[in-house]
Amino acid sequence: MSRVLVVEDEQHLGDGLRFNLEAEGYQVEVVETGEEALERLSAEPGFDVVILDVMLPGKNGFEVIAEMRRTGLFIPTLMLTARGHAQDVLRGFEAGADDYLMKPFELAILIARIHGLLRRRAWLETASNGMPSPKKTDVYTFGSAGDKTVDFDALELHVNGRIFRLTLMEAGLLRYLIEHEGKAVSRKAMLQNVWSLQENTDTRPIDNFIVRLRRYMEDDPTKPRHLLTVRGIGYRFIARPR
Repeated sequence: MSRVLVVEDEQHLGDGLRFNLEAEGYQVEVVETGEEALERLSAEPGFDVVILDVMLPGKNGFEVIAEMRRTGLFIPTLMLTARGHAQDVLRGFEAGADDYLMKPFELAILIARIHGLLRRRAWLETASNGMPSPKKTDVYTFGSAGDKTVDFDALELHVNGRIFRLTLMEAGLLRYLIEHEGKAVSRKAMLQNVWSLQENTDTRPIDNFIVRLRRYMEDDPTKPRHLLTVRGIGYRFIARPR
């Protein structure tokens, strides 16, 4: 039974989410502030998904997710908010959110998003996609000198002695690009296969994730050698650039 922590200060909405998610077979706990959420997550490591409202008393959702990532709490997190501007969506992703859903929302969509987060986590853990070894091992080595590695089990990227912690979505996107190494991958393909989103979804968050991954792995992010832009299509991953 997957465990879900709901962080929502509107009691009627929190109670409604608890009722409906429990009816779907989830074990649900609800807290009303960001501070309570951080305390609960630190005390109890067994949560599988966090549903996090942005507009909270005290620490807001952006601050909570940033603190989670800073302290090593890399639990799949969906931000739930009435804010729908593109800059708010990007700010959530930049802070470390894995998905974003705007209020009001349909329950079926929320449940589908939770399922998607759990599927992506399982995909990262098992790499059961039929790709040939070594591309489905937990640790993948790349770079001209073989000096860069990504550990998909630990969600860590090791580059020149530095360690970067990856969010579930960062790791999922990187794995997908690695599995298609050398091929141009469209933004829509990434949305469908990593986010489980449909073709009409805004693709701009993909670019934001690529910028972050380049900051981690590229010697010069302004002149990338691993994550190359394919104009008009998307991106291509090169493991060992010449």
